[in-house]
Amino acid sequence: MISHLAYVHPDAKIGDNVTIEPFATVYDDVTIGEGTWIGSHAVIMQGARLGKNCKVFPGAVISGIPQDLKFAGEYSIVEIGDNSTFRECVTVNRGTAAKGKTVVGSNCLIMAYAHIAHDCVIGNNVVIVNSVQLAGEVEVGNWSIISGATAVRQFVRIGEHVYIGGYCQVRKDVPPYVRAAREPLAYIGINSVGLRRRGFSNDTIYAIQEMYRRIYQGGMNHSTALENIETTMPQTPERDFIISFIRSSKAGIMRGWTSETSDD
Repeated sequence: MISHLAYVHPDAKIGDNVTIEPFATVYDDVTIGEGTWIGSHAVIMQGARLGKNCKVFPGAVISGIPQDLKFAGEYSIVEIGDNSTFRECVTVNRGTAAKGKTVVGSNCLIMAYAHIAHDCVIGNNVVIVNSVQLAGEVEVGNWSIISGATAVRQFVRIGEHVYIGGYCQVRKDVPPYVRAAREPLAYIGINSVGLRRRGFSNDTIYAIQEMYRRIYQGGMNHSTALENIETTMPQTPERDFIISFIRSSKAGIMRGWTSETSDD
């Protein structure tokens, strides 16, 4: 159902069973998948590609022009998977020449007032809580949660199954399977609760925990710790993912927790 009080450009591609509420605006060069709901006063701008059964709440703006001084009007898009929700006043900017698109995966929940900047890549089943601010070209892995009012610096990578606490400043890469909090941001353990919810076995969780003990508490630099893990621990997908993520980090990974980073 498309309200007669909404504006939908005639060139927009609207799937079956889409609802567009009064006073919503849908520009040209937009694709909206079947079963999607667009709330009142939401704005879907050029280059938006929404999947099936998404929800866009009032005041959200999807595929706005990048807030990047290097942007020169080049063609770019926002690509969104199925079953993702964008709450009130969320903003998702489209890509630039850097990558050409901003990506948000399937089954994501982006809560009110969050911002996803140009060329970000957000995985599947990600939760971005109220007022989180992601700068340009940030990557967030599957099943990660970023708590409220956290700010993430440009180019930072956040691994899969990560939990980041609220009001944090993320300046370095955050490896997979961990919890992070405090200022400056620091490792505070593995995300064992999230991993159990996702069906990871106790043996796998204990192995991940041992790897991070060596990385953050073993008295070794990261290169030596990774070599130690690689030569002494059984090969598993989780082991290889952790090693690959850290070795490929350009910004470096967040620090380990010490008394200097405590809240006392």
